[in-house]
Parts: sequence; structure tokens; C-alpha cells
Amino acid sequence: MDSELIPRGVKRCPLGQFSLWIGIVGVVLLWGVYAMFLCWFKGLNQTNMNDSYGFALWIWADLAVIALGGGAFFTGFLRYIVGKDELKNIINYAVLIGFICYSSALLILAIDVGQPLRAWHIFWHANVHSMLTEVAFCLSCYFGVLTIEYIPLVLENRQIDKVPFFHNLGHNMHEIMAVFAATGAFLSFFHQGSLGGVAGVLFGRPFGYREGVLVWPWTFFLFTWSAAACGPCFTILITKITEVITGKKLVKDNVIDLLAKISGWMLATYIIAKIIDTWYWAVVTAPSMGFTLMEFYSNNPFYGIWILFLEIVLGGIVPAGILITQKGRSSSFALWTAVILAVIGVSVNRWVMVLQVMAVPVLPFETWPMYLPSWQEVATTILPVAYGIILIMLSHRYLPIFPQEQELNP
Repeated sequence: MDSELIPRGVKRCPLGQFSLWIGIVGVVLLWGVYAMFLCWFKGLNQTNMNDSYGFALWIWADLAVIALGGGAFFTGFLRYIVGKDELKNIINYAVLIGFICYSSALLILAIDVGQPLRAWHIFWHANVHSMLTEVAFCLSCYFGVLTIEYIPLVLENRQIDKVPFFHNLGHNMHEIMAVFAATGAFLSFFHQGSLGGVAGVLFGRPFGYREGVLVWPWTFFLFTWSAAACGPCFTILITKITEVITGKKLVKDNVIDLLAKISGWMLATYIIAKIIDTWYWAVVTAPSMGFTLMEFYSNNPFYGIWILFLEIVLGGIVPAGILITQKGRSSSFALWTAVILAVIGVSVNRWVMVLQVMAVPVLPFETWPMYLPSWQEVATTILPVAYGIILIMLSHRYLPIFPQEQELNP
């Protein structure tokens, strides 16, 4: 029965081996679920968050996966709106990765709310003056778009496709997918930007505060830009990891090369804008509020000046320099290095915009408060990772995610 569910023309590992790995990852998943229910039933006292860190590990993970999931909206934009037809061979996986990232983000928020039964309040009693309200609306709507984009892949399963209704539904949904791709790009632009805008408008937190255009601080645009630049890098990274684990070539090199090239130029322009933003903030904005650059960095291991170097140089300039050159993209080692560094760079950016914003002392009598997450926070942050691995395993085994797989593995 299992073989009848696997796409035609491809080979998969024995069911027993597959079930064993599902079981191993499932144990990690259950550990996270246990911690999640502890947080729900016993409250947020299960965490190590405090008055200094109202936003902590969960919100960093939330912002990080949303940025990394940006490969879905940007790849869809390139495929359906710009017309880069080569990307049709990786768009399915980009949608799957985006679906995992955004569903994980919503799960993290459901845990962070503390009382999930009241989560509907954000929609019914919306604070129209809050950027987080717009984030919640756009995030939920875009998750709906990703679900709609993922459904046709499920309907292409061999057994489901035999049902005429599902066959016709999947075909018709494919025909109008450009509409959803455009809608997704529009929604992503605003919620990615508003996540950056949250830190940028915090006048009382000078590390995050930025000037900008009208009501939009520079961080609004930088967050969207970085997600569009680094999201495709994450898609490439997960694709490469999948190829290594399965021992198969799943996407042709020209597809990876095109996506890496576009991502490289996006990353190069982003990091130039980021450097300008950082320089202006350090020499104009911060001094106007009575601070010098080094007052925002500490000798403790979490918030030293090294973190700025890691984000901008190692996580921005280096991968951008590799990806914009044909030689860099052609080298397997260099490509791996570039996409890993880009993923680290955008994750570090979200880290400092969540944690360091809160940690920097803003009053003369304050000191740098430290924070270490509880095991419950760690477990619930790993929970979406385990969930994502399981969904990727099931999707790769039973759905035609990679159109070129049969051609590349005769």
C-alpha cells in the first residue's frame, strides 16, 4: 500500500527505515509538545522571561523563521510575477518550507500568548494603532495563502489524484496560482516590514530606534529586504541538505545557480543599506539621544561588538561576495558556506533586534541584565524544527515535490 502512495518513477527508502526515523524525530516532537502544555497549563512562569525580557527566545525564533520562510514569497514572486520559469522546479519546495516556517511562527505565538483560548482577541479586539496587529493579520492571511499553495501538491498524490474531483481541483488551483503568489508577496512585504518597524519605533529603546519615512522607520524596509535576500538562501540550504540525506540529485544546478545569483545581489544591496543605516544610527541618531556606539555593546559573551561583525561581515558581506560571482556559486564548498552564513546573518539580526534591544541599559543606574532560556523554552523552540522535519519527510516521500527528480535519478 505504501508503494502505491509514492510518486511514479522515483525510489524511496524501505518503509521500516522511514518509520524508524519518523519515530526518532517524533520523540523530540513529543518532548516539545510536553513543554508546550506545561506552558499552557502552568503559565509563563515556566520560562525565564522577566521584566527586562518580555520578548525572548520564542520571539527571536518567531522572527527568524518568518525571515527564513521569506524564500516562499520571493521565489513565488520571481516565478509567477517576474517570469523566471526555471524556478518552477524548486517553487514546490520553497512553498513547503514557507508553509513550515509560517505555521511554526503561528505555533510559537500560540505558546507565547500564554492563554491560547484568548488568541482570537487580537482579531476581534484589534488595536489599530499597533504594528503587531497588522503583523497578526498579514501573518495569518499569508499562512492561508501558503496553505492554498500547498494543497495542490497534496492533491497530486497518486491515490488522491485518482479521484476526479480532487484531480480537477488541483489542476484548476495550479492555473490561478499566480494570483495567490501576488497576494502572498503583498502580504509578506507588510508583515515582514512591520516586524522590523516594531523595534524601529521604540523611542525608549535607543538600540532599536531608527528614523525613517513618515511612520515607517528604516528597519521596516530592512526587514523585508533581508527576508527576500536570505529566505532563498535557506531554501537552497534545505534543498542541499535533503539531497545529501536522500543521496539524490533533486534540482538541476542551473536552478540553484539562478536563485543563488538573485539572492546574492539582493543580499549585496541589502548589506550596503544595512551598513548605511548602522553608520547613520551610530553617528547621528544615537548621539542625539545621548549615547555612543560602544555603550550598546558589552564585554559579556552575549552582546559584545563581535555580534555586529558576525551580522554584517560574516553574515552579509562574505556570503554576498560569494553568491554574486559565478566562480563562488560554481564551487560546492563556497555555495554551502555562503548560504549557511546568510542564514546565520539574518538570524543574528533578528536576535539583536529582539534580545539586545531589551538588554541595553537605558538609565544611568541600570546594568546589563542577562537571560538564559528555561528548558521549556528550548524544547518548545525545537518543537517546530521536529515538526518541520517530519512534514518534509512525509512530503518528499508521498508528494511530487521535485519535478526534476525522476530525470536526474534514472
